[in-house]
Amino acid sequence: MRIPFRHALLVALLLPALALAWGPEGHRVVGELAQRQLDPQATAAVADLLRGEPEPTLAGVSNWADELRASDPDFAKRTSRWHYVNFRSSDCDYVPARDCPGGNCVIAAIDGQLRVLGDRTQPRERRVQALKFVVHFIGDVHQPFHAGGHEDRGGNDFQISYSGQGSNLHAVWDSLILEHQAPSPAAYATRIQRVSAASADLRIDADAPQRWAQESCRSIDANALYPPTHTIDDAYLAAHRPLAEQRLRLAGARLAAELNAVLGSR
Repeated sequence: MRIPFRHALLVALLLPALALAWGPEGHRVVGELAQRQLDPQATAAVADLLRGEPEPTLAGVSNWADELRASDPDFAKRTSRWHYVNFRSSDCDYVPARDCPGGNCVIAAIDGQLRVLGDRTQPRERRVQALKFVVHFIGDVHQPFHAGGHEDRGGNDFQISYSGQGSNLHAVWDSLILEHQAPSPAAYATRIQRVSAASADLRIDADAPQRWAQESCRSIDANALYPPTHTIDDAYLAAHRPLAEQRLRLAGARLAAELNAVLGSR
């Protein structure tokens, strides 16, 4: 279901910093793209793990980690820092002890949950949970403002006015930049999938959450994602939407590569 920008903005403003990425639609796009790129063995493994889910697909579970805030607030609070990493400068240097204390950041969370997912000795319930986390966090780490190097809580403190509405830069990248681009996440996935992976995309290899986070971080200044004033218009959204779509496309491809590596034949 599409959430209007004004509603997504209200939610974003009321939640802790960096609680969302891409919004529900963007995460579903990532899941849809990844599902299409699974090898047969990984496809079967995913179907087995998600058996009994209301919507037993990667897109169907892609927002589970955000939905925990309603279904299990205590668990959501304990895992809230797993959705992002804060670099200390726009150089995007990563110092785990400083930037990911106790393993509480998206980089360590992806690594840790992939280990659980790939360990067949783990209880099935833990592996199912790990799969849901991996789907969501690989989406998160590709949203530039989930790996920011500016001291503004991932753009949450950078106020924006768009079409007479108050907002912030993080909320713009969560939802507004993707709004109304296709009638459904599946259709949007099809549209952006048509762009060749060999075009201007970065490498689509697996097992590199740190590098993915640093890509996101460096993309912020490299692409001038901070507008020169605190007012944006449709031209800003149009200019930066190709980057957002590239990050979605990469997230889907990399998620599939990870799942093929731990669940498939590779």
